[in-house]
Amino acid sequence: AKKGCCLSRLPCFLLVFCSSEASRYLVEVLESVSHTELDDVIERVLDAVEKQPLSCSMIELSVVEVAVQDCTQSCDETIDNVFNIIGAFDVPRYIYNVEKKKFVPISMTSHPAPSLCGVAKDKAELFRERYTILQQRTHRHELFTPPAIGAAVEEGQNKFQLKTIEALLGSTAKLGEVIVLGMITQLKEGKFYLEDPSGTIQLDMSKFHNGLYTESCFVLAEGWYEDSVFHVNGFGFPPTEPSSATRAYYGNLNFFGGPSTTSVKASSKLKQLEEENEDAMFVIISDVWLDSVEVMEKLNIMFSGYAAMPPTCFIFCGNFSSAPYGKTQIKSLKGDWTDYPHSSPHPLSRFVFVPGPEDPGPGSILPRPPLADHITEEFRQRVPFSVFTTNPCRIQYCTQEIVVFREDLVNKMCRNCVRLPNNNLDIPNHFVKTILSQGHLTPLPLYVSPVFWAYDYSLRVYPVPDVIVFADKYDPFNISNTDCLTVNPGSFPRSGFTFKVYYPSNRTIEDSKLQGL
Repeated sequence: AKKGCCLSRLPCFLLVFCSSEASRYLVEVLESVSHTELDDVIERVLDAVEKQPLSCSMIELSVVEVAVQDCTQSCDETIDNVFNIIGAFDVPRYIYNVEKKKFVPISMTSHPAPSLCGVAKDKAELFRERYTILQQRTHRHELFTPPAIGAAVEEGQNKFQLKTIEALLGSTAKLGEVIVLGMITQLKEGKFYLEDPSGTIQLDMSKFHNGLYTESCFVLAEGWYEDSVFHVNGFGFPPTEPSSATRAYYGNLNFFGGPSTTSVKASSKLKQLEEENEDAMFVIISDVWLDSVEVMEKLNIMFSGYAAMPPTCFIFCGNFSSAPYGKTQIKSLKGDWTDYPHSSPHPLSRFVFVPGPEDPGPGSILPRPPLADHITEEFRQRVPFSVFTTNPCRIQYCTQEIVVFREDLVNKMCRNCVRLPNNNLDIPNHFVKTILSQGHLTPLPLYVSPVFWAYDYSLRVYPVPDVIVFADKYDPFNISNTDCLTVNPGSFPRSGFTFKVYYPSNRTIEDSKLQGL
């Protein structure tokens, strides 16, 4: 009866043109499919058969086997792409080709594979690539796109043209109303310069727009040039661009990383799973001090509270010690991981651990590798769904792209500002605007925030992700800018045990706080 049911729902031409072996194989495969999914599976098999070149009018067994295999792989890929954690050293590298005006993988260029021990060329390429990405994005903005030949320019619609520093240096006359894209540098004590790949020029600065302007930031400087000095009337950041606009221009390249060969944004199945799973949630906590009795008690309360409805993922950021450094830090931290957790939520909840700047590791250089295996070995054996990853790291959930970065960055950028904004009460908004416009997590001089030169690309936030978690000891904030939700949970013990909960189905953030025992 079951076989007859499968046969009755198969398209007629499959029954007529399939060989007897192919028909029997197809029925055997469909026997294991539930009644509700049968029609959908038959449609997928049918599509896979139609895509194959047929050598004769009869559909042979080999053709049906390939079609069923393709459908199985498609389902497996969808399952594999639901949740992935991508370390900084696994992020794919794309180079912008100025001539072709597109991004190409590093394997198609003359660039060598990245190495932790970079050479001088890597340091030069680091800033050149940052500049090139911002330049192509700025040229594509409506204010800098020249009108089509013969097209009328609407009244009041101003178009601007970017100049290079080389063009300014080559002029002997005064130039007015000039806009230059370049990087702020301080080549001499107390004297700031603007730099692009064509040269450097001294600045006379005055007005600023919103943002935190630091050395090594790229800016749009507007002003006039005379006697080898660029007199700046105003600074602005390169215009930001939502991810949808970037992908509309460059297609489904997987800039983000993960097992998928193309961007997961294009998957309708993953989008459907994301919207249907309304119970999915990410719990985000920073400064999880394992050597603090009070912190451990609060974690036990939180685990007990989530026992009935476990989160999809716990994102725990360092520092994992309240008293960093010292010769006994590694030994005590290993003991802390052995004792943690006292109680645990649902075993299927994932645990993602991101190291902090004061955890054991190679100093303050970024990207930072995971905590050493010998420290976390026993914990990983007890909690199989735990992942100790890099700082920063990336999380891909269905079609959403999430970047997690543990660094006390807000105060660091304020301390290194060329000039602080007038509205100091709105620092988080200035901070978020700066990061997104720079397309980079640490737009600071390398002596302030050192990076592995050849892995600087892993700190990019271009195209703009859906969520960026800045695990900073600064006050908690939630800010939406350029279709990107930026979140800072604050320091868990210092902020009265506050944390954030993210709901991917409706892309909202919930402010949470643990009360007393």
